[in-house]
Amino acid sequence: MPLVLERLTVAPALTIDLDGIVPDRVAGLAPGAIARLPVRVDGRRCDLGSVFGLRGDATDGRIDCHGDFSRVHRVGMLMARGEIVVHGPVGRHAGERMTGGLLTVHGDAGDWLAAEMAGGTIQVAGSGGDNIAAALPGSVSGMRGGLVIVGGDAGCLAGARMRRGLLAIGGRCGAAAAFEMRAGTVIVADAVGPHAGMAMRRGSLIAGGPVPAVPPTFGRGAIWSPTFMPLIGGRLGRAGFRPGGIDARTFLAGSWQQWHGDRLAGGRGEIFHRPGACFAEKSPVLPGSASAAR
Repeated sequence: MPLVLERLTVAPALTIDLDGIVPDRVAGLAPGAIARLPVRVDGRRCDLGSVFGLRGDATDGRIDCHGDFSRVHRVGMLMARGEIVVHGPVGRHAGERMTGGLLTVHGDAGDWLAAEMAGGTIQVAGSGGDNIAAALPGSVSGMRGGLVIVGGDAGCLAGARMRRGLLAIGGRCGAAAAFEMRAGTVIVADAVGPHAGMAMRRGSLIAGGPVPAVPPTFGRGAIWSPTFMPLIGGRLGRAGFRPGGIDARTFLAGSWQQWHGDRLAGGRGEIFHRPGACFAEKSPVLPGSASAAR
């Protein structure tokens, strides 16, 4: 049966770090041993059973989280197998450095969702914060593999320094999506914020909503129907991704305008959007330049 964590009523300022409480660690432990597992509450060590109501034992490889987990951080961190289901919102760093398994959030997620994730699947019904699938501070690589689906909006720096994997956002995203991207694919079904793809080395950013402001360091390519789009659409469709109620395969079908860049970082990345006028970002005018003189 699953291990059920029931969030107890505590002071609103209380924050909990739940790293290490994953199915592959708790499965097979006796209830008393599970209750004594260490967690950090406002930076201090506490027993899991002192801050959560517990029942079950995760013998089926599943942990269910009930209550308000918006101030519970690092849920699913380093998970290698099994399943965690959060019946509501979740805090920062959910799914950080996951290598396998399934994390499902029936609400919103905080910043750093799927940071440096290497495998597995994360599905968020609501919106996410900044730095989804991005690199942690001081690291050169973000998400390295796996699948992340966010049903709603995302904040800034989605997919920053992403190395591999697939990130699909059903709503809008903030500034600098795919910043310094190394490889992988980011799909944004609605509007993409400014500075998308800046310093991108490789990888793909697919903007399915309004035509984005493509940076001036990208060069216009062809209008065509990439053969990999139906493959991505099939994978997302099987995972339940339906932006605007449209099947993912249908959403990604048809022709796309391709842009190559960032040419200042090698020019091997690409931005796709539906054909139409492109509102390219204006290059800055530097003091003393010929443009400034005019």
